[in-house]
Amino acid sequence: MNEQVIIMLLEGIRDTLYMTFGSVILGYALGLPMGILLYMSGEDGLKPKPVIYRILDLIINIVRSIPFLILLILLIPFTRLLVGQSYGSTATIVPLVICAAPYIARVVDNSFHEVDEGVIEAARAMGADNWQIVWKVLLVEARTSLLTGFTITTGVLLGYSAMSGTVGGGGLGDIAVRYGYYRWDTDIMVVTVILLIVIFQIIQNVGTKISQQSDKRKR
Repeated sequence: MNEQVIIMLLEGIRDTLYMTFGSVILGYALGLPMGILLYMSGEDGLKPKPVIYRILDLIINIVRSIPFLILLILLIPFTRLLVGQSYGSTATIVPLVICAAPYIARVVDNSFHEVDEGVIEAARAMGADNWQIVWKVLLVEARTSLLTGFTITTGVLLGYSAMSGTVGGGGLGDIAVRYGYYRWDTDIMVVTVILLIVIFQIIQNVGTKISQQSDKRKR
């Protein structure tokens, strides 16, 4: 393996991490508020709003039901309008975020539902309003579940970022397709797969360790 290939693989790792963590951060910027609103507007939420809940629930279910590769292609015009191009690492972040946000919203909603109702009622009895309950009770009590969801989401987006290589998305997936598949370079294909596995394992192990440390039940 020559120096040029090594540089290419290093750039692929950089682009893959950029797409993965960039989409996770932006995905949570959209998905976290969406998840909070979904929980609050639900039938057993802090402020039930059936119409809002049904609309959000429908949007989330529709987006989550579309396979990522198809969503990636469907969003090409929107991606081009937003970032000026439909290929490359930055362009790939757009469909990754749109794919991630509904998934994150569902994770947040489920995590909040795991919080003991007694804790919420105690906070309400002490005079806490809905938003204080969200920020000071739900986000704190559900932190372990939320961190676990963050880890799983990051791993999923890592896989999706590699999948985007089929349409010029950049990163290790793009290298695997262009060199490993189209040029039948088995060595490149094997190396990119190994690198993706290593990155995935690092993310999962670090995320799992942080989640376990935040779990007060194990202390």
